[in-house]
Amino acid sequence: MDRPEAWNIVCEYTDSSQLRRHMLAVEAAMRAYARHFGEDEEKWGLTGLLHDFDYERYPDVAENGHPNIGASILRERGVDEETIRAILSHATEVTGVERQSKMEQALYAVDELTGLIIAVALVRPSRDIRDVKVKSIRKKWKTKAFAPGVNREEVEAGAADLGIDLNEHIQIVLDAMTEAATELGLAGQEAS
Repeated sequence: MDRPEAWNIVCEYTDSSQLRRHMLAVEAAMRAYARHFGEDEEKWGLTGLLHDFDYERYPDVAENGHPNIGASILRERGVDEETIRAILSHATEVTGVERQSKMEQALYAVDELTGLIIAVALVRPSRDIRDVKVKSIRKKWKTKAFAPGVNREEVEAGAADLGIDLNEHIQIVLDAMTEAATELGLAGQEAS
């Protein structure tokens, strides 16, 4: 599967611009981690792009919901098992698929963090991710009422599983998202 095909699946199943932005952010972060570890950037990026494509239609994280339904759809579309396994592993508590590979660990580590970074960028007066620093993310990190849906413990565990210091992990993901600022709608544009 190539990126245009993956993006078509995302658009077919996801109307929410915020959820699409999340998947694009995870794609950017996964590509950065593929480069960091010397892995297949295309495969890792597509895994990030597709990881939540079914969430809007099947929001219950359960046996008959996300990501299990998505895995079945991706199999029907010919997506490779390595990608599907990684997607299933980002919800181990539901799927029972334990994270083993670096790609699986990276997906888990970046998923929640991208949401926090987006939230930090959106509360800046400029609404520009290029103005965000690790220090500002760490400051918001401590405020549990800020982006309360972001599971900070998952981010910490994910970074530890990757063997990456938390601040370095945040910087890698922030840099990746900054490179994709325009596509993410975080380059200082007005709220969408």
